[in-house]
Parts: sequence; structure tokens; C-alpha cells
Amino acid sequence: MPRYFIEVCYRGTCYSGFQVQQNAVTIQSEVEKALQIYFRQAFALTGSSRTDAGVHALQNYFHFDTDIPFEENLGKVYNLNAILPNDIVIKRIFHVGESAHCRFDAIAREYKYFIYQDKNPFLFDRAYYFPYNLDIDRMNKAATLLLQHRDFTSFSKKNTQVNNFICDIQKSEWIIENDTLIYQVISNRFLRGMVKGLVGTMLRVGTGKISLNQFTEIINTRDCSNADFSVPPQALFLIKVSYNNF
Repeated sequence: MPRYFIEVCYRGTCYSGFQVQQNAVTIQSEVEKALQIYFRQAFALTGSSRTDAGVHALQNYFHFDTDIPFEENLGKVYNLNAILPNDIVIKRIFHVGESAHCRFDAIAREYKYFIYQDKNPFLFDRAYYFPYNLDIDRMNKAATLLLQHRDFTSFSKKNTQVNNFICDIQKSEWIIENDTLIYQVISNRFLRGMVKGLVGTMLRVGTGKISLNQFTEIINTRDCSNADFSVPPQALFLIKVSYNNF
């Protein structure tokens, strides 16, 4: 049966995450509902990168199998977007090989976490207001240290269903753009709550609450109780999911 990818972007504020959950409104449940309304049949979607409640995405993917012809049909995308809430958008639907998998075929994911330090009414729901002195140089040293490690157990929330905690972080840095402090991280995969754990713990480095040596010790303990996951979700964006073929 033909397989298709759906590229979506969304504002996660009103949703309990990306993946379908019992008795909860999620990105997946809304997209599946729109497909069912339009085509009058049920669709089972498989998701690429799970984002937590309140987290946004500029790009994420589902895949599904169907005999309904979708390719190059912009009308279907337009009609599905008309059904979906305003905070979820289907960008395109395209045909892929029958063995293509939107989760397992992804080679990298990119996240950004946005922080602002001067009160701004246009950022409060899309960034984290953190009006405290930060040593960005030390935070970047902590970010660089992550490239030397592969086991990120300390930055994975408990009760996560994974076989291992190994991640290949390819880029990790703090940058400043338009008066906003941004943590940018690219990895082949991410663990549950991982980016928030990294950001929260590096903010402790930046405020002088822990040293770089203590940050390294937190990584090496492989104990998530030592990391700080307390930063809010609205500042976290899944920027891009990368594949070899497109």
C-alpha cells in the first residue's frame, strides 16, 4: 500500500504533546480527526519526533498508508488545513517508498530554546523570561562539553520507554539573535525532557550555582535527579527533522 509523509508545523500551547494519548488533545489526535472528517475513514498516523506538552514545532512529520491518491494534490492540503485548528498547519503531503519510516529514517533533529532578559509582551508565550545575570561564555563551555559525551541518562526524565540513553549530539551552542539568547542543539535523537534538562542545568552554570566540573559530574552520574528540568515548555521549538532523501 502506498505510504505518505505529512509535514506539519504547530503551536503546542494548547496541546498535551505530539503523540496521541488517551483522553487528551494532542497534535496527532487533531490531524487524525481532520483526516477522518475529510475522507470519512480512520487514519493511523506514525509520528517522527515526540514533543512534550506546550512545545512548538516549525517542522515535524507523520507517515501513513492509504490507497487514496495524495501526491501533488494541493486541494486536499488546503481543505485539511481548513478543518484543522489555526495553531496546526499541514505544509505538504508527499509520497515516499513503502518502507520509509518518519521516525527511524530521520538522521537528525534540531531544537532551539529561546530566552529573553528584558520584559517583552511579544515573547512571553514563545520564550522564557529570565531577568538574571548570565555568564554566556561559561554556558557555551558547558554546551561544548556535551559534544564529548554520548550517554545522557542524566537528562532524560524517569519513566521513559527507551532501550538506551545514547545520543550523538552534533551541535550544541548558545547564540544571541535580536536580543534573544538561544540554545541550539542538533542530535540524531533526543530523550524525554532532554533539551529542557540541558537548558535548565546550563542556566545553573550561567548563574554560578554550579561549576563546569559539577556540570560534568552531573553528566557522569547518569542520575536525572541531579539535572534541572524546571524551565517552561513554551520557549522550546523543534526546528527541523532531517532525512537523507529530502
